[in-house]
Amino acid sequence: MSLGHPELIAAISSEITQNGPIPFVRFMELALYHPQYGYYMRQPDGAQAERIGWAGDFYTSSDVHPILGRAIAAQARQMDELLGHPTPFTIVEMGAGKGLLARDCLAAIHAKQDDFSSRVRYVLIERSPAMQALQRQNLAPWLNQPGLVTWVEGLDALGPRSVTGLFFSNELVDAFPVHRIQMIGGQAQELFVDYRDGRFEECLKPLSTPALGHYLQRLNQTWPEGYKTELNLLALEWMEQVAQRIDRGFVLTIDYGHTAQDLYGPERKNGTFLCYYQQLTGDVPYERIGQQDMTAHVDFTGLATVGAAAGLNVTGFTNQMSFLMGLGVEEMIGQLDPEGPEFGAAIHLLKPDGMGRTFKILIQHRGIEKPDLDGLKFKPFFGAALTQSESHVLTS
Repeated sequence: MSLGHPELIAAISSEITQNGPIPFVRFMELALYHPQYGYYMRQPDGAQAERIGWAGDFYTSSDVHPILGRAIAAQARQMDELLGHPTPFTIVEMGAGKGLLARDCLAAIHAKQDDFSSRVRYVLIERSPAMQALQRQNLAPWLNQPGLVTWVEGLDALGPRSVTGLFFSNELVDAFPVHRIQMIGGQAQELFVDYRDGRFEECLKPLSTPALGHYLQRLNQTWPEGYKTELNLLALEWMEQVAQRIDRGFVLTIDYGHTAQDLYGPERKNGTFLCYYQQLTGDVPYERIGQQDMTAHVDFTGLATVGAAAGLNVTGFTNQMSFLMGLGVEEMIGQLDPEGPEFGAAIHLLKPDGMGRTFKILIQHRGIEKPDLDGLKFKPFFGAALTQSESHVLTS
């Protein structure tokens, strides 16, 4: 079996040879986002002609059916009304993949040639040249309208408090590089990666940054010997940066993940880290390096807590099935042929034992009294769903 992309392996092994073992978070960062050879940064080739989709390594909700994009468009219309019809109403999508969700959302918005469609501006945050090229292909019908769709490479391109409207992401946070830790002798040790005799090897060392200790203190969990898990510091930094860019509006985060109580519970003693290659999952990151995706489930409690501290109030927390039902998915599906492939694809997004409940949706708001949103009509979580030991950021 291939170790992976030769130039990428050379780049990672060279860094380790020069500086010693690196934290796993750095290994994952290079494997996914190395500027020239990272999994997401270069054009796929050969057997990997398509990275995302039914023929790729993994698929997202937007690969299944346009209904999610239509539902987000419907939710954006309601958000626009609650915000008093601002000009422009800016939709920012970060990590848009192939641009299918943006395509479906824009198509639904412009199906009505009304005041809202005339005020919408769509901004995609994408640092990968390969992904941006795919997005431009899929959004070609909208590029002849000046100012409607624009691209920036990072959050830094958006000024402080510059967004009035909606900031959303779909399966972005799970792809952030994570720190991996293991309990040894009652202490949390961090997983590092070494390179010996032509192979990458794991070793455990003290935590690489005090921020990990602070994260563990906030979790206030007692784990048994050998317990393994992931801590996503980048996700918390990202949420804080997003909050700084919202003036008035909403943040909608879609991903597979859990509350902290569930994510760090005793039943997940081996963590949630996975690799994806041609629709197959595995847990070995030291093969097919640069040729397979790597992910870990999202701590939504952490996102909510950091967001609250930065001025984002929690509007609600739900799953994809409930979100879609609140926004009229049953009516959308009712227009499809029950015997046709589109009907089955749409139902796939709602399956309680699949994408319907696996994917969670966190909505936060700023600059508006707590709004009632159609996407939050149905509440699958009760009581203090998103909590941490010292703060209750959501109660229902």
